[in-house]
Parts: sequence; structure tokens; C-alpha cells
Amino acid sequence: MRRFPWLAAMAVCVIALTAVLAPVLLLASPVRIDIAHRLGGASAAHPLGRDELGRDELSRLIWGARSSLTVAFGASLLAGVIGIGFGVLGGFFRGVVELLTVRTMDIVLCFPPLLLALLVVTVLGPGIGTLIPVLALLFLPGFTRVAYAGVLATRALDYVEAVRVLGVHPTRIMLRTILPNIGGPLFVQFSLAVAAGVILESGLSFLGLGVVPPTPSWGLMIGAARATMTQDPALLLWPCLALSGTVLSINALCDGLGERADPHGVVRWRRSGLLGALLPGLAPPAGAVLALADLTVAIETPSGTIHPVREVSLSVGAGETLALVGESGSGKTLTGLALLGVLPDAARVTTGAAWLEGREILRLDPAARRTLTGSRLAMIFQDPTSSLNPLHRVGAQIVEAIRAHQRIGRRAACIRALSLLRKVGIADPEQRLDAFPHELSGGMRQRVMIAIAIANEPRLIVADEPTTALDVTIQAQILDLLATLQRTSGLAMIFITHSLPVVAEIAERVAVMYAGEIVEEGAVAEVFAEPRHPYTSALLASAPDEGGSPPRPIPGTIPQPHALPKGCAFTPRCPRVLAACEATHPPLLAIAAGHRSRCIRATEA
Repeated sequence: MRRFPWLAAMAVCVIALTAVLAPVLLLASPVRIDIAHRLGGASAAHPLGRDELGRDELSRLIWGARSSLTVAFGASLLAGVIGIGFGVLGGFFRGVVELLTVRTMDIVLCFPPLLLALLVVTVLGPGIGTLIPVLALLFLPGFTRVAYAGVLATRALDYVEAVRVLGVHPTRIMLRTILPNIGGPLFVQFSLAVAAGVILESGLSFLGLGVVPPTPSWGLMIGAARATMTQDPALLLWPCLALSGTVLSINALCDGLGERADPHGVVRWRRSGLLGALLPGLAPPAGAVLALADLTVAIETPSGTIHPVREVSLSVGAGETLALVGESGSGKTLTGLALLGVLPDAARVTTGAAWLEGREILRLDPAARRTLTGSRLAMIFQDPTSSLNPLHRVGAQIVEAIRAHQRIGRRAACIRALSLLRKVGIADPEQRLDAFPHELSGGMRQRVMIAIAIANEPRLIVADEPTTALDVTIQAQILDLLATLQRTSGLAMIFITHSLPVVAEIAERVAVMYAGEIVEEGAVAEVFAEPRHPYTSALLASAPDEGGSPPRPIPGTIPQPHALPKGCAFTPRCPRVLAACEATHPPLLAIAAGHRSRCIRATEA
């Protein structure tokens, strides 16, 4: 849906234009009865035949579209204008305005929609003039609630507060600043309303409470054709096809328009070239498979914008493993997800750049991102139980990963999948290829995840704590497998973990993260032997010791992104804190070749 839905747009245009131009088209009369030729078959004069009263089926189908679409679009537009107005006013002003606009819609929701429509139509009588306001009343709460939710999520953002501070009139803020930013969900709501309008009108007309005969309607046609369906099934087929095709076309069109209207969707990616302007001096370092510079991730919350990852820079070379360590909540996984372009919907990359073999990857459009992910860049997730689809056999999932990036037949892909299972050390791969994930042990499931990750021979793998849920023996086997794959293929790897013994076994370099930023980075042997940041020292002290001394826990917890200290983020937990630590946020400085620390006391003995 990132591209404009041309096919759906053309279908909707053809349907709408045909309905609008019905009076000027050279059609037979849709209401003229000719009993002598009832249920007449298709002919040159009547391409779709005649109905149970001898009326032209094609003419009634086109005029029926006019009636059904008039009701559906009229009710949806009326409900949209009023409902969006109610939702925007209630969400922006809150208080009494919210009570009068949004909360009154909750009362309407208490009534079953079809029963409410039947009640009103029974009292006021059937007809198009009654159906439009009745259906608009039914659709009103949906538009109000969608607009209201969008305004609540938008009204506290920085750009809204900025125009408010400038003294802009509230009406202009609502129309020019807030409303365009909630257009995507409203397009989708409009498509649902139109589709529901077509169906409700047809249902009420089918029951005799909608469009009044002899005016044609798809619902009336379906109701009449039911009695003669054994004699002429086509009379039931044509209005059903028209109804289904119209609903599907409208939904496809509005979904596509909703994606394009979303300022955080395709437009953001196309304009994200502006990210480069924010960091004009950045360039890809030579020789690194991956180079990440000044990555910052933002998340919009009701209380404002938070930055769980801030100015993270790192690099990893061919055949090298960089361990990314830290407590839960340090920002390790978000950093990996940002590289893969699979951040949660609420999160977005605000600044930074990343180069994979010299190619910038943070600003790729979705199509280019799909081509890259799984081929040159892959990820091994922490929990294979939730990462593997329980409804598909593991072989089918490996084949899917292969064929997504390679022009290869299914048989050749199956042979390749079998070879991958052997490569990752799964015994009896022919049998395991047809197994479901629940039939495998935890270690075998993780091996399947590794097989999927290396299926297209990537240059970089991000492994997000791939051994956490496994026992010690299986952990060692998985680590040996990853090390073997690196030696044989020159694979670069970012290994996300909180286990320092694992880091000592598998990685050449380590980057320690705390509260969303790198606090120390260097060679594993050097950092572990002589840590230059108090947090690294505390992590080492909290790890089990081969000598038998009990680990020392780190007091306190990681501060939340919205409540970071003014100076060093580790200040509340640091045993070596100085007054300067609380006043100044320290930069990440080089202590020696390849060794950096974010501590003002890093150079002290």
C-alpha cells in the first residue's frame, strides 16, 4: 500500500461514474415491467437478461448502484463532517466540550446499530431521505472516537505546542496543524463507513425497510432474486458481485490513501533524506562491514518525547563480533531494531546514519529495506518460540526466507533448506524439515532461527540474546555454532547480551550501554582487565566469579528515559560520584587506541 492504489482507484471511479451517468446512458428503463418476457435470457438488447418482472437487469444494476452509493456516500460524508468536528473539538478543548461532544456519542454506541436503524426507519418510513440521516447517526460515534483519539495523541506534541505559543488561533491549529496529522485513520474510517453503508442499505432494502420500489437497489434486487434463484441463479449473482466488488474497491482505495496521508509513513521515509542534513560531516568509515554514527531513537508519549537511544556510534568489521551489553532497559534491543528498520510503530529514528558495506541503510524506502533485510542484514531473535510461526513447518519457513530474496524454485529451495539444517547441526534434518516448531527442543528451534538468518548469506547478523532461554550446555553449542559460521564465512555480528561470561567467550570487542547511550567501548580483554567506567566495573562485579566469591548486585535501577539525571546518567548509582558528575553530561572520550569511556574520572588510576 506504499504505492498509490491505482487499480482500486480506477475501479471506484468506474463504479461512481457509471452511477452518476446512469440518466444519460443508453439504457432500457429500469422500472418498465414486461411480464410476457419475465426471466428472459441474455440478448443484444438485454446483456444480463430480464428479472422476474421482465425489467432489464443491467439497467437495474446500474441504477441500483446510484441508489446504494448515494445512501452510502451521503451518510458517510454527513457522519464524517459532524463526527470529525465533534472529535477534534472534544479532544482539543476537553472539559465540558468533551462531555457534550464525545461522551454523548457513547450513548449512541449503547444501542445495537441494526436495531436502532430498524426502529427509526419503522417510525419515519423507508426511503433514501430517511436512510441517509439514520446511517449517518450510526456512523457518527466511529468518526468521533477516531478523531478524538488522534487529537489526544497529537495535541501535546512539540510542533502543536510551538504554534500554540506563537498565539495562533485554536481554529487554525485544529484545521491546519492537527487535522492533517490524523488524516490516515480517518480515511480508513471513511472506507469502513462507506462499505458498511452499502451493506446496511442493501440489508434494509432486502427487508423492505430501505429504498422504496420501484426505485432500483441492490438490496431489492437480491431480495427479489431469492424467490427465483432456482430458475435463474444469475439474477442473484449480478447484484451480489456488484455489492462485493464495490466494498472491496472502496476499502482498498481508502487504505492506500490512508497510508499516503499518514505523515509518519511513506512521506517520512521519502523526506528522511533530511537526516543527512542534520549530520553533514558523517561519512562511512573504510573497512567496516557496519558503521553506525550518532543514532538517536525517539518515542512519542502522552507526557512528551523520550529518547531511549541517544547518539550511539559503533562499528564492526568482517569476521568480528561486537558485544553490546547492559542491563535490561539500556537500549540494546532498540539499537538492533533500528538497524533492521523494524522499530515499534511508536518509535522513530530522529538523527544518525548507518552504513552497511558503504551503503546508507537508515534512510532506505520500504521496498529497498525489504530487499536488504534478510539478505545482507539479518537478525536472530531472543525467543525462537515466538519468532517461528507455529502453524507452518520449519522447512516451509526456511524456504520462504530463501525465496523471498532469491529467484529459485521450491524444490531447489527445499534442498538448500536441508543443507542449512545440516550446517547448523540439527540431527536427522530430513525429518526435522517437516516438523512443526513445537515438535523441536528449544536448542533446535534456535538452530532453525540461525538457519533462517544465514539462509541468504548475510554480511551482518544482529543476535539479540539468542542463548538466554537455553540451558548452559545448549548455550555453549549455540555459541560454538555462531563462532564456526563466522570463521567459515567472514560474517560480522553484533551480539546483544547481558551475560559477561558469554561476552568473554565470543566477542573481540565490547560496547557497554547504559540508559540509552554507550558508556564504554574497547577490546574485550582490555575492558574486562581494566574497566574505565564505574558501570562497567559494577557489571563485572555482579557477574559470577570462578573463584567462588559471591557477585555484588548494582544498587538502584536504570533511570527512565523521561527522568534522566542532568549530568552523568549513572550518577545516582555510582560509588565514585563527584559534584561535577551531577552538573555536566560527559562525552564519550578516547582513553587509548580503540578504548573509549564516558566518565570524567576515566583517566584516573
